[in-house]
Amino acid sequence: MGYNSIAWLPLTAGLTVIGVILSYFAWRRRGMRAGLHWAAWSLLPIAAYLTGSIEMFWKIASAIGAFATGFVFSPERWAGVGVAALAVVLFMSAGGRARRKAARRARKAARTGERSDVGAGDATAPASLERVPGAATDTLPASRVPEPATAARATSRGKKPAKAGKEAAPADDDMRDIEDILRKRGL
Repeated sequence: MGYNSIAWLPLTAGLTVIGVILSYFAWRRRGMRAGLHWAAWSLLPIAAYLTGSIEMFWKIASAIGAFATGFVFSPERWAGVGVAALAVVLFMSAGGRARRKAARRARKAARTGERSDVGAGDATAPASLERVPGAATDTLPASRVPEPATAARATSRGKKPAKAGKEAAPADDDMRDIEDILRKRGL
């Protein structure tokens, strides 16, 4: 059935006449506002015919129908869908691989940073870094005292700042920040 096989003028004119009659009854029952709405809707079919819009809508609908029937029964089209899906998977895996590589580097840097730091209770720690229990001043050497910014960062994360009795190296704090970021991202 083609566009030219339908008598569009009588069809649209009939729909418009029926709509105008219904708009009169709507006006009588529900008031002027309802009647005007019905009249506006009833004028649309004849307006579509007179502007040539019906032919445009017919062509759009038939093109969509032809595409859908050609798509559903065509192995070539489904192969195209598969290739498009493969492209999406490749794009996504390439981005994920770069993120995982960066995370691996961060973990490796964290591991090497932890091994290079010397703790206070470590047997290999030099005598200058060890605290002398019971001494009059229970302080750390100036090179091992945490910076105020480090203590502020620790309190902003809800953790207590490092006490003078425990050693906290700024490098460890930076690594904790990196580990927190990686944990938040699920890496």
